[in-house]
Amino acid sequence: MSKKILVWFRNDLRLHDNEMLVEAIAKSDSILPVYFFDPRYFINTSFETAKTGKIRARFLLESILSLRKAFQEKGGDILLIQGKPEDHFSELVERFEIAEVYHHREVSPEETAVSASVEDVLWKQRINLKHFIGHTLYNKEDLPFPIKDIPDVFAQFKKKTERDAIVKACFEVPEQIAFVENAVWGEVPGLADLGFEEELSAACYSTGGEDQALMHLTELLATGSFIYNKPVKNTPDKEGFSSRLSAWLAFGCLSPRKVYWQVKEAEALHGSHPNFNQVLLGLLWRDYYRFMFKKHGLKFFQESDFEELIQAPVAADDELTLQWKAASTGHLLVDRYMQQLNETGFITFPARLLVATFLVHVFKIHWTKGAAYFEEKLIDYSPASNWGNWASVAGVGLDLKSKNTFDLEKQMKILDVAITAVV
Repeated sequence: MSKKILVWFRNDLRLHDNEMLVEAIAKSDSILPVYFFDPRYFINTSFETAKTGKIRARFLLESILSLRKAFQEKGGDILLIQGKPEDHFSELVERFEIAEVYHHREVSPEETAVSASVEDVLWKQRINLKHFIGHTLYNKEDLPFPIKDIPDVFAQFKKKTERDAIVKACFEVPEQIAFVENAVWGEVPGLADLGFEEELSAACYSTGGEDQALMHLTELLATGSFIYNKPVKNTPDKEGFSSRLSAWLAFGCLSPRKVYWQVKEAEALHGSHPNFNQVLLGLLWRDYYRFMFKKHGLKFFQESDFEELIQAPVAADDELTLQWKAASTGHLLVDRYMQQLNETGFITFPARLLVATFLVHVFKIHWTKGAAYFEEKLIDYSPASNWGNWASVAGVGLDLKSKNTFDLEKQMKILDVAITAVV
């Protein structure tokens, strides 16, 4: 009997540098790629915000279409299912005679809970769920310390990792893939199918998908814009340089290692530059927050009642929170950034720090409300980075020993320098 492996795609929507896919192909006679449109990611949260906003939902659909096209060019397809994964795996295993299931491990509580539910279902059928870690620049086994000993202070994590760890080479795109025979692969839903009332008419930020990600990365490093644009500065009148790679990284359309090695190639051609360092620093911050969630879970947040705040927040938004969301605080810079976030799903990292500082330290609103709103609006939402950054702004994260994480005094000065008309 031939061995068939089901490859469960989640936030890893690419063919390049995909160890899970490469190993599945190597260890099987044929693979069955599957993606679930899990309804739990398209509901409202306890904060009365959407778990996934319309802009990010469209980016997801574009990314799925890109992945489907890539598989079709290899002579196959990806099975698309609307529903909870744990409700379908038992039937899929039996129908396609699956011997093993591969997937990428996540770190946020909600996503790990989904994995645990699937693992329970498969265990009853004596099917192994094999975990891979493909979202970070550094593999955990290549770090100079075990997960339990990872420094909680980012500066220490950065110093030891850059000094003692290695970034592995990327896995190549598979040249040939043998697919499980299947007649009906499912349709990519529209926004209305996911519960959104209106379609988006214009491009808001960028187009989802591995092909778009690789094209953007290549053009970014090949053009003078990367070299000659000024590095990011926390000033009210200049947003500075942004690579704008984060949305593709969040969905796994782009591998962090792919970015790292192409930046290194560009450095070899053009020499060192602050913008190169800025991109690599951003990759390290992504790793840091993911590893912090892996190490601490919700204990990363230094609030004894954090779980209660998430499960049962104050139901109604107060007037100040509504003003912040609607870009009508009266503070010109904050409102400009919030309007940009609402319209495009993206603002630069300095802008995120600024509007978060304003909500938490000027309006005195609990930081979880801002984090939940960003979860809805950001096209590049990543649970670990989003909630970790907001916790740092509020002073409840674990890295409180240095200003590398968040400098409140500096952010308040920026707010004061900008022309303001605060309530």
